[in-house]
Amino acid sequence: MSSMHVPRVISQRGKSSLEVERENFERTQTTSIHKAINQQETPVKEKHVRTAVIGTFTEKGASMFWSVTSKMSLQGHPITCWKFCCVLHKILRDGHHTAMIDSQKYSSHITDLGKLWGHLKEGYGKLIRSYTKLLVQKLAFHRKNPEIPGNLVLTEEELEKITRFDVNLYFELSVDMLDYMDGLLMLAAAVFGSLDMSRANSMTASGQCRLAALIPCIHDSCHLYDHLVKLLFRLHSSLPPDTLVGHRDRFHAQFKGLKQFYHSSHNLQYFKNLIQVPSLPDEPPNFLVASDYSMYERPVVTVPDPEPEPEIETPEVEAREGTLIDTSTPDLFSNGAPSPSPPPPPTPDDRDLIIERLMRQVQALQAELEKVKQEDQEIIRHLQERLAQLETELNDMRQIAQQSNEENEALRGELRQSSQNAEAAIQLIEAQKNSKIADDKFKKMKDIYSKLREEHVALLRSHADVTRQLASERNAVKEQEQQSQDIEEKLRQVEREKSLMSENLQKSADDSASQLALTMATNEALERSKEELEKKIESLGKTIENLESALKNSEGDVTSRAADILAMQKKLEDSENERLQMEAANKALEQKKEEIEKILEDTKKTVEDLESSLKQSQEDTSLKAADILALQKKLEENESERLKAEALLRKQLSDENHQFLVTAIEEGESIIKDSLSEFENPTHDSVTCTAEYLLHRVEPLLTCLDTLQTQTNTYTTDPNSVHDLVKIVCEFSHRMGDSIINGKATSHVAPIEQGEELAKTCKQSGDDSLALLNTLKEGNYDKVDGKITDLKTLLQGIITQAEDLVPKVEDVKAEQMGDLVEQEMQSTTDAIEAAAKKMAEMLAKSREKDSGIQLEVNENILDSCTALMMAIKVLILKSKALQREIVDQGRGTASDKEFYKKHHRWTEGLLSAAKSVGLGANMLLDGADKVVNGEGKFEEVMVCAQEIAASTAQLVVASKVKSDKNSANLREVSDASKKVSECTGNVVASAKSGAQLIEDKDTMDFTKLSLTQTKRMEMNSQVKVLELESNLEKERVKLAGLRKQHYKLGGEDEGWSDEES
Repeated sequence: MSSMHVPRVISQRGKSSLEVERENFERTQTTSIHKAINQQETPVKEKHVRTAVIGTFTEKGASMFWSVTSKMSLQGHPITCWKFCCVLHKILRDGHHTAMIDSQKYSSHITDLGKLWGHLKEGYGKLIRSYTKLLVQKLAFHRKNPEIPGNLVLTEEELEKITRFDVNLYFELSVDMLDYMDGLLMLAAAVFGSLDMSRANSMTASGQCRLAALIPCIHDSCHLYDHLVKLLFRLHSSLPPDTLVGHRDRFHAQFKGLKQFYHSSHNLQYFKNLIQVPSLPDEPPNFLVASDYSMYERPVVTVPDPEPEPEIETPEVEAREGTLIDTSTPDLFSNGAPSPSPPPPPTPDDRDLIIERLMRQVQALQAELEKVKQEDQEIIRHLQERLAQLETELNDMRQIAQQSNEENEALRGELRQSSQNAEAAIQLIEAQKNSKIADDKFKKMKDIYSKLREEHVALLRSHADVTRQLASERNAVKEQEQQSQDIEEKLRQVEREKSLMSENLQKSADDSASQLALTMATNEALERSKEELEKKIESLGKTIENLESALKNSEGDVTSRAADILAMQKKLEDSENERLQMEAANKALEQKKEEIEKILEDTKKTVEDLESSLKQSQEDTSLKAADILALQKKLEENESERLKAEALLRKQLSDENHQFLVTAIEEGESIIKDSLSEFENPTHDSVTCTAEYLLHRVEPLLTCLDTLQTQTNTYTTDPNSVHDLVKIVCEFSHRMGDSIINGKATSHVAPIEQGEELAKTCKQSGDDSLALLNTLKEGNYDKVDGKITDLKTLLQGIITQAEDLVPKVEDVKAEQMGDLVEQEMQSTTDAIEAAAKKMAEMLAKSREKDSGIQLEVNENILDSCTALMMAIKVLILKSKALQREIVDQGRGTASDKEFYKKHHRWTEGLLSAAKSVGLGANMLLDGADKVVNGEGKFEEVMVCAQEIAASTAQLVVASKVKSDKNSANLREVSDASKKVSECTGNVVASAKSGAQLIEDKDTMDFTKLSLTQTKRMEMNSQVKVLELESNLEKERVKLAGLRKQHYKLGGEDEGWSDEES
């Protein structure tokens, strides 16, 4: 007799074979994809990729692949992301054709992965960036050309059908394929560039992990090369060759790269057992000769048969269970062992299937809701990141505006200082222009800031709208979840009712089984009694025969034997009565069976009612699913609008950054042009500068140029670094303009040939600087390095020429050096005091003999000259105190004379500056004497005053070289130097105002002249102008000779080495 397992039947019922097969498929796909995409630096196993590819054909799409990979941590490990790219490439090539369509919407996700890992400069970062670009390009190519399969395999008939014999389509398709080929070659170059080709990288796990990605690239490049050759031959047969020059050039460049790619791959041991790399001819096809097409041989890629791999074992669910209930009917009177008939199994129904299907639908809805939540959270995260980025940009703009405001205030301060100096009138006008430009620049930055602020407010409003929409959608999702919970509660109620019914059925079946067991035991006893009776009947028959034979022998035993027969007949009657009782028991069992069938009918009615309730729940679930789809569509529309707004904002920001850079470059050009304009300004000839100071200003330019080159390269890769580039452009412009001015001023005190050469080099440097800035403004960043190299060469020339101009001291005895400095400083002080006394005497004489305008002019000039002399005297005294402090701090245990001897160049500067100050004082005294006596010119006084100012500036610079920047004496020297500059400006202003007063006094009245007189005076004026111009030219030549002689005599007097010979 079989055992009964009714609960097991009910628990295993409900999953159809299709559902079990679907679960097995999902489990297999998930396992294979996870095994293919992991963190181990080994190549992807082909069997796992093949399983994923077969899965796309099974489900006719790539939704399962993207569902699994979207849950992976591709942003967490570079090798995982690299293997994901490899598997995706093979699925796009060899998978179902709808896999390409399903993957189109993940292009932005792939691009984000590339940007993320592109910041990793080492390892797999650049490889992932190149691979993601290739995958996005492949998706774009197939989106534009959907007729071309993912593996790029096309016959000539299919290619002609796609292009429809249209030359325009040939042209566009060839361009797309050339772009596709560029992406393949870039990835191959990146992979080979990351390997050390001097080692056997193809035999290591890390090398094979990188090289495995090139196998599908070899397949794609081979087919692309074949299609490109065919398309270009057809284009050349339809279009002029000149039109296709660009196509031919690109193809020839790709031919060389592809040949090198195949050659490098063919030499690797790793590829020998995986793929037979095709070979290309030595020369590319000549598209200008149509007959070459007949000689063209198509390259073929062959893949060796893979070794058999063990099949993936998939778990199987039992399709059938063993017989649970014995339904055979027993034969009570058969010769074998009796077996009672159990009740039939319950009739199967579809209720469990409906319940399971509803459960799966609820789970699918929950998964969809979870996906919507994740997408909403991703949208919120992107918006928050964008807002943070905009806030950062606004802060940068505020800093730039503040910096511009500070520059504007600095320029205004310079204007106020320059307004006090009459000599800087021209510079005042230029500074006003610069201030106006800075104001305009500040206003523009303010407008940009206001626009960005408005855009930021608009984004905040749109973010609030999206937040409200997300809140409403979350409420809807909560309602869906509540309804799903209600449905689940109903399903649990149905399960409980079903379990209760199953228990009742089990109890009834157990009672029937016990009754059947009792009846079977009775039947077995009856059978044994029957067998014993039959045996007894047989024995009795034998006994009767014996008795009959014995009866003949003895009639006396007949009576006793008859009594025994009657007893046996009575036992037979009792057995018949027991049989009738068994039949009555069987009838009672039949009645129990009918009652059980009635209970089953009632259960079936209850199940039908439950099915109607489930059907209604299913309809409600469908309506909710439609609402969810509508919400999802609305979310996608919002996402599309947000992406468009981000793209527009990104473009505006890029344009503003470029305009910001152009404005800074134009400002730098104006600074350098202003410096170059001083070369043609005759008033600048009186400005001088020492070679040491020129070196001090030019040498930092080399470092500035290196920084400019670095920032330019950074800007080409990251446009957001425009602020650093603008900063270095401004610094370069200011330093270059300052160096040009100082170079020109240094040439004024240099020998003729060397001065002209230095001025020429400085002017050429300025012109090259303008060319460099113009190259930056036009965006020709590939030419910037060459321009910077040329400019560095010119600056090195300036440095060399300045070093040649630095005076050098001959060997001087140690005991004479200190005395010489002291003597020169004392003689300068005496000369200044004598000049001041002489001017006081001249002022007294002028007051005695002059009056009116002449007296006013003389008093102004002599007073300003006297004040200048006193300021110079104070400066010399302060310089001597600073000099004493420097010697005391620097000499250590040595003597003063040894210190002067050791620092001979500094000592030379002091001597030269002191002599120049004394000589300038005497010259100023002579010039002022001549002007007061009416024999000299005011210009002589101005020139002398400026010469003295230049000499004192040299003295201050020489003192500052070795002094401590925190020294109190240094601050006093600086203050005295400023006072000398102020007094020099007063002398120049007094001379100019005096000249103007005298000129106004001598102005002729032309109103009373006749025509003839006017013409005669005009001709005389022209003759005088020509004479003056001739005299001016001669005087300039004479000035150059005098400077040369002065330089020579000064060098001999100071013991300098004569380097001009």
